Formats: sequence, structure tokens, C-alpha cells
Amino acid sequence: METLNVGIIGAGWIAEKMAEALAPLKEARVLAIASRTLEKAQAFADKYNLPKAYGSYEELVNDPEINLVYIATPHSHHYPHTKLALEHGKPCLVEKAFTANAREAEELLNLAKEKGLFITEAIWTRYMPLSHKVKELMESGIIGEPRVLTATLCYMMEFKERILRPELCGGGLLDLGVYVLNFARMYFGTDIVKTVTNCHLGTTGMDMMEAISLSYADGKMANLQAGCLTLNDRQGIISGTDGYIRVDNVNCPELIEVYRNYELVERIERPADMVNGYEYQVLECKRCLEEGLLESPYMPHAETLSIMKQMDALRKEWGVVYPMD
Repeated sequence: METLNVGIIGAGWIAEKMAEALAPLKEARVLAIASRTLEKAQAFADKYNLPKAYGSYEELVNDPEINLVYIATPHSHHYPHTKLALEHGKPCLVEKAFTANAREAEELLNLAKEKGLFITEAIWTRYMPLSHKVKELMESGIIGEPRVLTATLCYMMEFKERILRPELCGGGLLDLGVYVLNFARMYFGTDIVKTVTNCHLGTTGMDMMEAISLSYADGKMANLQAGCLTLNDRQGIISGTDGYIRVDNVNCPELIEVYRNYELVERIERPADMVNGYEYQVLECKRCLEEGLLESPYMPHAETLSIMKQMDALRKEWGVVYPMD
């Protein structure tokens, strides 16, 4: 296809980031926005110069011109909205966290498979060029044998409604912890033999700060931190026997620094033509659709489901419960 027509369900902040990302592209565009009210959808369409605005999600998934539906509603609503799109024959790009829990994720992945439809999780760091570069550097031997990984991602969101409310899948794990878990997965894999965690719960029972330590069968270790009560450096570091790789922001990598014997030997910045980073996942969706793929190798279905199960286990340990559990 010459241009991928994207329809967005949900007109919040993350939908705005996607509209900004695709605005300068020729390969993909946002054709339509759908919100719970036509007024809100029309205001969004006017702001970003979109051709179509819908006051219901059903109207958008019935639009024959839309090639891909981007689910940009809260975690709590990903399951029903993605199911609606799939049942109407639409390939889907589903914002992270993929669903509220692994049960919902498995149902959606099975439905997509039954219908022969492409679906992938919009964990944008999985698709970014710098994320792939980190893997290349690590495997090149430039830091020797990688043995320890650290990643941290905290924002000051103590009083945000979506963080506090269980019915919106609140807390830090699905919003922020998912990034540090993915960072560890991308570079240290899945052969985890031991998990040790600590968590601070807020007044509504949601996880507000967490520390997660993972031990791997080959002796590697990952130490992860995420939360909603502080600001922090957001960086990721992969340490090896001869040096280390520093990623400036595990939420949106824009700078990689490589150190050997504590001396900077390489510095790699974000691509000059990068808009805001959200475009890469859409371009990957376009490639997969053109090649007839049902999943992206950058974020395979098995990986999405495995991470959902990992987060379910963490919540169970902490006593964090959502209504849809």
C-alpha cells in the first residue's frame, strides 16, 4: 500500500503524540479519530487536520478505508476496544500495556489468529532504531561479557486519576514498570530463575513504587525500579567485564554512550529524521501488513503474553488487584 490509513480509538494525550508523529510522513497518516463524543473527536481532528472524526468507536471500525486501528484508550479498556476492532476485521496496534492481565491478552491474540489479522503491542521502545543499536553493541563484545543490567523509570504522578483508580488499572507497573521489564527482556532474555521484589502501595491499593531484581540461569542479574512518587534519571545501563553501555532514557532512547575502562569510546544520537519516536511502530505495522505477517518480530505475540504473565505474578505478590481480574 502506498499510504497506511490509521484510525485512532481514544483522543487523549498518547493519541496526540501519534497524530504528531505521523503528520509529516508519506508512508502513513491518521485518517480518523474516534472519541466517546463527536465534539471531542471533531476538536481533535481540527487540531491535527484529520479528514474524519467519529463520535463512537463502532463508526471508526466500520470505516472501510482504515487499514490499521491504534488503540489509545486506558489499559483498562484495551480489551473491549481491541476486540471490537478485530471483530470488524481490522488489524490492530494496541498501546502498552497490552491488556489488564494475561487472560485478556491471550483471548485477543487467539481472536486475531482465528481471523487471520495482524496485531502487535505498541511498546514503542521495541521498534526504535537506538533500541536495536544497543543490542548490536552488546553482542559486538565492546563491553566484554554483559553481566548486570539496571533500568529505572519514575515520574511524579502521585495524584493522577489513572494512577490511583483500580478500575483504570492504576499504579506504576502497567504504565512505567512495563518499560523496565521490556528493557531487561530485550537485552537479557527470558531465562529468569529467581525474582525478588519490593513494592510500596498507595492509599487506593495500587503500586506506587517498585523494585524488581531478576536472576538469570546464566548468572546475569537485572535490577529494575519504577514508580510514580519521584523524578529520576530514567537511564538504563548494561555492564560488562570490559565496560558498559548507557542509554539515556529507557522510555525513549535518544542517546547511547559506550564506555570501556570508564572512558567514553562511542556516542550515538537519535536519527536526525526522527519525529517523536511513535512513527517507528506504525512503519513496522505497515511493513508487516504488506508482507502478510500476523505479528512483528520486534514484539512477538509470545513476548507480549509472557510479559503480561510476569506482571500478573508481580501484582499477585504485591496484592494489587483490578476489577477485571
